[in-house]
Amino acid sequence: MEVAVSRAPVWRDRLTRLAGGRRDLGPIPVLVGLAVIWAIFWLANPRFLSAVNLTNLMLQIATLVIIAVGVVLVLLVGEIDLSVAAVSGLAAAAMAVLNVKHGVAAPVAIATGLALGAGVGAVHGFWVTRLRVPSFVVTLAGLVAWRGASLYVLGDTGSLTVDDPGITRLTDSYYSDTAGWAVAVAVIGAGLWFGRRQARRRVAAGLTPEALALRMVRALGPGLMVAGAVAVFNADRGLPLIVVLCVAFVAGFDFLITRTRFGRHVLAIGGNPEAARRARIPVDRVRLTVFLIGSLMAAAGGVLGASRLLAVNQNSGSDDLLLNVIAAAVIGGTSLFGGRGSAWSALLGALVIGSISNGMDLLAVSSSAKFVVTGTVLLLAATVDATARRRVLETRY
Repeated sequence: MEVAVSRAPVWRDRLTRLAGGRRDLGPIPVLVGLAVIWAIFWLANPRFLSAVNLTNLMLQIATLVIIAVGVVLVLLVGEIDLSVAAVSGLAAAAMAVLNVKHGVAAPVAIATGLALGAGVGAVHGFWVTRLRVPSFVVTLAGLVAWRGASLYVLGDTGSLTVDDPGITRLTDSYYSDTAGWAVAVAVIGAGLWFGRRQARRRVAAGLTPEALALRMVRALGPGLMVAGAVAVFNADRGLPLIVVLCVAFVAGFDFLITRTRFGRHVLAIGGNPEAARRARIPVDRVRLTVFLIGSLMAAAGGVLGASRLLAVNQNSGSDDLLLNVIAAAVIGGTSLFGGRGSAWSALLGALVIGSISNGMDLLAVSSSAKFVVTGTVLLLAATVDATARRRVLETRY
């Protein structure tokens, strides 16, 4: 009996260290859940883990990941943006109309769509920070208004075919096997370099060095996962450009959140806005910037969605997309209460949702069942988030 009691904290401590010192174990529960989901669908249909299907899965969630990254940033400051799906549809519609109907060059059309998204975010941020209207109300109004604007931009046809190579190559370009392995080697090398740098910093700060096995797992883990992904892609069509863009956006936002002053301000505001104000953090400016970035990422997702589907229509930026991007952020581990989360949660959550949808499609399960399962998973993730927050508050007080 005594042995069982003494071992539990040891394993808990090891998992906590593997998660980077976080008490909520970081991405570990999501990764375990994803492995279980993959195992279930593989047993039900061995084609699920084929190279072709896994590549298609990544292509399917690309838009979801890009938009969810912006949603994560908004959630981190304790706000919500319900308009991201509508903004993505509006940006895609504006880009398509300029390119298809007016012959505007692809780079200019894409830039216009992105600028439109950023402008929408600035409007939302102004309403929230200056007029003090709750973000739920502002972005709910935006959901309806920008959806109507998208339909107006598309006009009577309601659908446009996008075939400009400058747009379509964003999601229809693949790197060679050699280039894919070069990326994997670069990631593994970067992981070893950062791991060694972190170990030196711990020693310089007088902290106890971490166990070698733990350091190797944290340094090589991401690189080995990338190598595995590259092997899968190379077995099909090669490393997709869109996957490189998605991971680059996620890694860039992770650096922004964890390594910059702006990111620290975002987390501080989400954790305690009043304390952030007393610390002389420009709360309103940060919130406005977050809404701008969130809508900009929504516009980028809309552009990539149009590139992959080769069309923009009245269903672009549908309500299903809004459900999935918010669910991806929350399921991936970002708190609905602000102050806790990671850019990587966008990718992990999107993988969970995309895997459920993809696996059920292979099993010919009805759409109604997919909605029920996705909603249940979202509820469970929100429950875990609320429970973790309650434990933290109980620990403090």
